[in-house]
Amino acid sequence: MLKPFLIAAPALALAACGHGHHGHEMHGEDHGEHMMHTPEVSAAQLVKELARASASILGADGKEIGQARLEQGRTGLLIRMEIGAGGLTPGWHGLHLHETGDCSDVGAYQLSGGHHGKETGAHGLMNPDLGPEAGDLPNAWAAADGSAGYEAFTMLTQLVPALGADGLSIIIHAAEDDHRSQPIGGAGARVACGVVTRTDG
Repeated sequence: MLKPFLIAAPALALAACGHGHHGHEMHGEDHGEHMMHTPEVSAAQLVKELARASASILGADGKEIGQARLEQGRTGLLIRMEIGAGGLTPGWHGLHLHETGDCSDVGAYQLSGGHHGKETGAHGLMNPDLGPEAGDLPNAWAAADGSAGYEAFTMLTQLVPALGADGLSIIIHAAEDDHRSQPIGGAGARVACGVVTRTDG
């Protein structure tokens, strides 16, 4: 992955300095072997890691209430969401990434599965013992007219592996997440769902 490569780079630089000091002792064959084992990150791998995705957010009646965009950066995942007027009840709403990309059971949204990276007792950004889970996110605030603008950056997950074979979804809950209690921070029913779909090929 990209992050381990960056961590390893300084070590490789130090090793190169060491070989330079004894440059007269390195034969051509040794030099070739040394270069062959140097890790490289191809342009294709970088594109794969720095992926983009989107989600159409469906309300309790299955109609679209907004859109979300997800973009993987070098150190984390940026999520931006816009909900139109009337989309949510005013106030705070829990927001999580869920382990399955399925919003077909309109209104219930249980087919989206549990939280991405779910682990018993680990829910909550402010969990004092375990966690947080990879799918934990800050709450979203809806205005008096039910609209909402949301942006969050999480270092808990990476988009490409999170999408996986079963996909990924964004779930909005009826109430706010207290970020501590189990299993979902008291956030209540699932009132909106969006299937995350990769958009960069």
